[in-house]
Amino acid sequence: MDFTFVSGNLGLDLAGTVGRRRGEHIDLLGSPEDLARWAVSAGLLDEPPAADDDDLALAARLREAIYRLATSARTGSAYEEADRLVLNEVAGRPPAGVLLGAGGLERRGDLRSALSSTARAAAELLGGPHAALIRECEAAPCTRLYIDTSHRRTRRWCDMRGCGNRAKAAAFRARGHRQG
Repeated sequence: MDFTFVSGNLGLDLAGTVGRRRGEHIDLLGSPEDLARWAVSAGLLDEPPAADDDDLALAARLREAIYRLATSARTGSAYEEADRLVLNEVAGRPPAGVLLGAGGLERRGDLRSALSSTARAAAELLGGPHAALIRECEAAPCTRLYIDTSHRRTRRWCDMRGCGNRAKAAAFRARGHRQG
């Protein structure tokens, strides 16, 4: 299973590992191994780290806290203290290391450091001016959150190649049925 990184922020991408939040949830992090693969796919680490059920539970707590915080930012609601505490607890740990090695860039650390880097990215988003640009994909049943950095702030879908393309194709088919 491949992971998607279209949200514009690692924290939102972690939150996006649960799909269809208002329907039959799809959890892309079903095992510690999935979480380790996500950390590599996200570009946080070069090699899959050791991961266990405690790491997976922490990632799930962080993911849901980020989702709720981002939803609050999107709707203009106050952040819940419990969610801020989870985010800050994880962000306060040492992040993954980024080094210049003989062969180029090296990303090292364990799973907790990768989660710290993710939480730090989310904290920077949620505490900065781009928090006001968080949107939710309009394509049903997608519930992915993303940062709308389009020129006019009118982006409607998390990803044009996926959700946007499907929505436009469905609208085209619907117009064709009315004309025929």
